[in-house]
Amino acid sequence: MLLLSGCASGGGGDDLQVVSDPVAAVAATSPAPSVSPAGEVLGQRGEVTAMATAGRTLAVAVSEPPFLLLYDLDDLAAPPKEVTLPAAPEKLTVAGDEVLAALPGAGVLARISVTDGALRTVPVPGKPAAAAVDGDRTLVAVRDRKALDVVNGEAVTATISGNLYSADDVLVADGKTFVLDRLRTALFAVDTADGSIQEGLRAGNGATNAVADSYGRLLVADTRGGALLAFGADPFLLRQRYPVPGGIYGIAYDAKRSIAWVTLTERNEVVGFDVRGGEPVEKFRLPTVRQPNSVTVDEQTSRVIVGSAAGEGIQVIAP
Repeated sequence: MLLLSGCASGGGGDDLQVVSDPVAAVAATSPAPSVSPAGEVLGQRGEVTAMATAGRTLAVAVSEPPFLLLYDLDDLAAPPKEVTLPAAPEKLTVAGDEVLAALPGAGVLARISVTDGALRTVPVPGKPAAAAVDGDRTLVAVRDRKALDVVNGEAVTATISGNLYSADDVLVADGKTFVLDRLRTALFAVDTADGSIQEGLRAGNGATNAVADSYGRLLVADTRGGALLAFGADPFLLRQRYPVPGGIYGIAYDAKRSIAWVTLTERNEVVGFDVRGGEPVEKFRLPTVRQPNSVTVDEQTSRVIVGSAAGEGIQVIAP
């Protein structure tokens, strides 16, 4: 285990750029599984592109055609509610009794009620990639415009840009906002009060996905570098780098048990790390369905749910 401190770089120096012609990291292709997946697998007709849990509802986004499926977590065998989407989302975010889905293929932010499946959309110019809630506002990372749009009500009311090559995810940790730039493989702090992109820190050699934990940190999957990174939000610095070989990609956090779950697409595995201490401690390692790009946690029962991007179903594990 390597424990490193990060030094903040003034907003946008070339020292954050990995190569002269950057390409965003993607999930490694999975081999055919060599062992049976742990837990139970629910059949699914399409490729899972994103998942999230909202209360007692599991939201699963599938592609071709794009649907959001709303499952009852207390009766996963029951048929889900189906909500037709204008395009497939890459990430789902929970906001109260709604699921937020940024749809890069349609240029909208979708809001889906988990109670009745009602769908509302907000136009967001460009390719919105992810959303997060900050108080009474919704922040949307817009990949191609290299910007963060601020949504109030049913419209974009402000745009924050600068220093980014790509805006691929937005997260709120310890009351502070951050943008993940996959092309630059860096995290940037955002001052939403004055509308500016602040300092940036390198996030390994190919960061892909991130989540906030209970300790004011951002946990980042460095897919190309094969590591789990932990950034402190205040002060903003890299606190941990823990090697995780095997194609780390999907990431979720169980606040009840302080477990960070990551998927390893090269190995068809999901691994749970206790992140309460000064370094991650591996607690679980379980076989998964093929191409386990998505993972989420049932916050009440701590069940781990893995989605196959190869159309091989939804896996439910009670570790």
